[in-house]
Amino acid sequence: MAPIRTLLSGLLGAALLIPVQSAADDDGGGRIVDYLGLRVTLPADWRVVDLDRNPDTCVRLDLPTLYLGHAGTQAECTGRAVAVRADTLHLEPLGKAPERADIPTVTVDSWTALREVPPRSDSNELRYALRRSEVMATVSYGATPDAVRRVLAQVRAAAPPHTPHAPAPVVAVPTAGGPGPRSAQEPFKGEGFDACTAPTQKAMDTWRADSPFGAIGVYIGGRARACAQPRLTARWVERQAAAGWHLMPIWVGPQPWHNAATGLSTDPSGADAQGREAAEGAVDAARSLRLPVGTVLYNDLENYTDRATWDAPVVAYLTAWTQRLHELGYRSAAYVSVSSGVKALSAHYHQAPQAMPDVLWAARWNLSASVGDADMGLAKGTAKWAGPRRAHQFRGDHDATYGGITLNIDRNWVDVNPAALAAKDKKPRI
Repeated sequence: MAPIRTLLSGLLGAALLIPVQSAADDDGGGRIVDYLGLRVTLPADWRVVDLDRNPDTCVRLDLPTLYLGHAGTQAECTGRAVAVRADTLHLEPLGKAPERADIPTVTVDSWTALREVPPRSDSNELRYALRRSEVMATVSYGATPDAVRRVLAQVRAAAPPHTPHAPAPVVAVPTAGGPGPRSAQEPFKGEGFDACTAPTQKAMDTWRADSPFGAIGVYIGGRARACAQPRLTARWVERQAAAGWHLMPIWVGPQPWHNAATGLSTDPSGADAQGREAAEGAVDAARSLRLPVGTVLYNDLENYTDRATWDAPVVAYLTAWTQRLHELGYRSAAYVSVSSGVKALSAHYHQAPQAMPDVLWAARWNLSASVGDADMGLAKGTAKWAGPRRAHQFRGDHDATYGGITLNIDRNWVDVNPAALAAKDKKPRI
């Protein structure tokens, strides 16, 4: 069965902890939660998750939630893409809030000074550094940020504000400037993994020493992304590149399902526009992470069964994604299922071979660590994506443990040489 990597909607368990100072709203319309001197009135259907008490909890983006405290290991994260994004709010102390390269950060004096028109966010997330309250507020949303911004705008002081001994430290807003890391994509052939959220540095170091993996897929953004990325910074990328990891940056854009916020247009012309937009968003994220031009950026496009509806827009979307990435100096890859996306791209390959993704990442959970034609869902002896231009996801969501550290991962066999992509045949044999 072709993989559809969506988050399970249950599994609340012990992660759901209401802070001590919490009560029902007098109007019966929600709950009141006090945090760091702030009083937040929540809609009635929101969860409240205390991350300090539950450091392994995943900061999920598909359930309406107020997250409190710094994100921990996120060891409980599973899934990769979600059909429905929810409104969420994450509050944490400003001074130790991590720098985020993947989403915009706006510094304001307080919640009353939010911009009327928020900055564009291709991942449907943005952050407000509230200096007066010394709180970082990260907003995640479905179609628009309006509802969760209203929650933030209604925040009030729970007690008289304290007078700090020194001004609150301001979290730096990442920029695209500065030196880039040494190549994060040296030629690589071997086993790799991808996880919903960037692992801790301890996990990365341990797995580098004790696991069979030399490549990692990391989700850098997109409107259908399932998990937040509190550790994903340019420094994180630099450290993994220095350690010799081959990085596979993944963008989770619109998907072949019917949803106004996360869905792909069924009209090929609309899908074409979405592909160009996704490429621009992915390049913005890549530049913030200081990934240099020439880096291969991967588009995660999930499996679908109605090929009559989706084949044409899928091809339009992925070829537009490829062409726009090339215009911006980056290389293109597509994660697609053997039973759907691979068939669609392969069937249309002859129409525009130079607009096809440079790298094909095929999902077929057959436990075969190979990028041979059969495992990739391609005709025997084909020249399509021949050479170091293939990856195969051969096992889906499962827990793996190396050096005493467990992560939920997918396994892949990777054979990619970014330096060789520019020299690919202009008229390959089909």
